[in-house]
Amino acid sequence: MVFSSFGFSQSLTTQKNVKSQKPNILFIAVDDLRPELNFYGANHIKSPNLDKLAGESLIFERSYCNVPVCGASRASLMTGARPTRNRFLDAHVKKDEDYPDAISLPLLLKQNGYQTISNGKIYHYGNDDAKAWDEIWTAAALWTYALPESQEIRKNTPRGLPTEIADVPDSIYRDGKLALKVIKDLQKLKTSNKPFFLTMGVAKPHLPFAAPKKYWDLYDRNDIQLPESYVQPETTPKQAFHNFGELRQYENIPKKGDLPEDLAKELIHGYYASVSYIDAQIGLVLDELKRLNLDENTIVILWGDHGWNLGDHKLWCKHINFETALRTPLIIKVPGKTKGQKTDAITEYIDIYPTLAELVGLKSPNSVEGKSFVPIINGQKSDKNWAVSKFKDGVTLIKDDLFYTEWTDDAGVAYARMLFDHKTDPLELDNLAEKPAYEETVKALSKELREKWGKDFLTK
Repeated sequence: MVFSSFGFSQSLTTQKNVKSQKPNILFIAVDDLRPELNFYGANHIKSPNLDKLAGESLIFERSYCNVPVCGASRASLMTGARPTRNRFLDAHVKKDEDYPDAISLPLLLKQNGYQTISNGKIYHYGNDDAKAWDEIWTAAALWTYALPESQEIRKNTPRGLPTEIADVPDSIYRDGKLALKVIKDLQKLKTSNKPFFLTMGVAKPHLPFAAPKKYWDLYDRNDIQLPESYVQPETTPKQAFHNFGELRQYENIPKKGDLPEDLAKELIHGYYASVSYIDAQIGLVLDELKRLNLDENTIVILWGDHGWNLGDHKLWCKHINFETALRTPLIIKVPGKTKGQKTDAITEYIDIYPTLAELVGLKSPNSVEGKSFVPIINGQKSDKNWAVSKFKDGVTLIKDDLFYTEWTDDAGVAYARMLFDHKTDPLELDNLAEKPAYEETVKALSKELREKWGKDFLTK
């Protein structure tokens, strides 16, 4: 039996007239994950399970979030709708408040016979879009730290320690508990007669960088270097930078200025360890999917909600319009279709919703503004060469190799701008926007930005 035209196949059984079921979806969201992975050309983070999944997937080398902050990015992705001046602004966005009328991806699937389970961090708030889910499970905050002394510090401070090295089992932390919950769900869903949309919202490598000691031991801190782009050129407008207030809330982080080099390298080390830790948890889930023989009829999509700075431009965290915060890891495994191919087609996160809908034979609602990348999965060339990302007043048009950003007021009038050409300046250190030779280029990009930032950008 074969499901539709997208390449899903099921083995013939001894039963006759068995109705082919729509494909399942395993939806893996990872918080703060940079595309600094082996299948993106890096070779220093140990992530064998992600590497294996990528080898069975289509790898998007130019995938961009629409908002570089978690709550807004997730609400935008799950509704397929662009951010505007007043919609999807910050970490504390609720889909139910910003776009209550939108039919979200899980709600569309639930309305069409899917069993939908939210595990971990999918939206920023676990109770958001509650009607879309048959079940919602979130991890307790206590599981962020393993050591009693770290937990005590967390109780009495805004955020607690920025790192923790604990010689404990994986299951002590929330992502270890998450993996066990998703595995239980797979075992339960194996016997269901309904297709499933099962999510795994992974917390790490979000701060604090807390992971079992064995993952820290995978790396030698003496080998860790600060990024080549550890500089803030004077030609870049001041609006492009921030004081990384998220990190400053943690203990032992100076309240202003650059981080001491030893502390910076400790944070990078912790980030690497956290990625290796969540790689192991994702591997457990993927192994169980295969053990249960569910993998041949399950789409697996993995995405990071935005990029993250590890000292790039002397910045930490996200919340900016540099590529380091906008570019994201995105891979999708479609059984019978994908096998480690790579595409350099520019893709936005609002494109994920219509893609998954099309793959399971559903029509997206009119509120979805993204464009399906099913043609790319089918080996066709993409005719889209642009994306638009926004954070607060900064709006970035990504067009071929050009990254053009304007900071605009409520009327859409620009008060600062920057332009980088990645063909000659991939680290974004030479702002071209104010150079006379690029005046006409800037005019053209400014016009195109307004054409593509969404028809409701200034009004909603």
